[in-house]
Amino acid sequence: MEMRNAKPKVNLYDYDNQVKAEGYPVLCGVDEAGRGPLVGRVYAAAVILPECPLIEALNDSKQLTEKKREELYDRILETAVDYGIGWADEKEIDELNILQATFLAMRRAAGQLTVKPDIYLVDGNRHPLIPGLCRCEVKGDGRSAAIAAASILAKVSRDRYMVEQDKLYPGYEFSQHKGYGTALHYQRLAELGPCPIHRKSFLKNLSLRPAPNQGQQGEDAATRWLTEHGYRILARNARYPCGEIDIIAANGAYIAFVEVKQRGLGSIDRPAAWVDKTKQKKILQAAAQWLSENPTDLQPRFDVVEVSGEENEINLIQNAFIAEEDSSQKDSIHILI
Repeated sequence: MEMRNAKPKVNLYDYDNQVKAEGYPVLCGVDEAGRGPLVGRVYAAAVILPECPLIEALNDSKQLTEKKREELYDRILETAVDYGIGWADEKEIDELNILQATFLAMRRAAGQLTVKPDIYLVDGNRHPLIPGLCRCEVKGDGRSAAIAAASILAKVSRDRYMVEQDKLYPGYEFSQHKGYGTALHYQRLAELGPCPIHRKSFLKNLSLRPAPNQGQQGEDAATRWLTEHGYRILARNARYPCGEIDIIAANGAYIAFVEVKQRGLGSIDRPAAWVDKTKQKKILQAAAQWLSENPTDLQPRFDVVEVSGEENEINLIQNAFIAEEDSSQKDSIHILI
């Protein structure tokens, strides 16, 4: 029988009220999400709930459907006295180990609070070294309303992050499995190899194929660089019969259609030189098709990203070519290199 979304057997607010009666009127729940996945950040949240209104249906995030978590996420943000959401990325996980990275995410979440709690109620049995009084509660997300609220904020935040990573690294189906070690995820790893946000320390014992091919590595490097420099990735590898666009991203008032070219071993030419008139025409046609399906007020722009060297050095060429013929311009890309 389906039991998800059932009301908890205990009133989670009863436990919080008991703690308050002990002399801790301002309590903060702390929980994490994402310790188990093979990829990406681990998230944590710290939440101080109000005396009222009570948030109905609060429960351990694992006992809720995705739709219900999303609803409660918005409700918690609307009503919380204060909250913080922190994370530690895959590099920190590999360097510190997952437990210490989780504690780091918890400290970052607690550090965002402007209201100082009298006590932190932390899910689990290990102290995360948050400055202040902490009480660890095993399975606390099923006992405390504040911890349950934190578990929801952390879980929804991480799930949303993985949906965004699906756009950055298509092919791994991150939006479906959220980075956990499902059969689908292992299949994609075997086919593609790990991507830049996989946790290397989690993959040590896996038998995987070699890393992705040079073209995919270049696109991954370009995607990460663009994201770090303020681009918002909308799509990758948009394929149409007329052609393909490597990356589509919003950048200020523009929507950039980005072609990625990587310098091959022993190559003399600049990578951008390979975006010839024929290639440009295919990109323009594919961009027109994408825009017809995804209307936007942003101004189209056609960029080229060159990826060079073992360290994947990036060179961005904005407005590399134009959509309209202009006799005052020389042949497109060649005026830029």
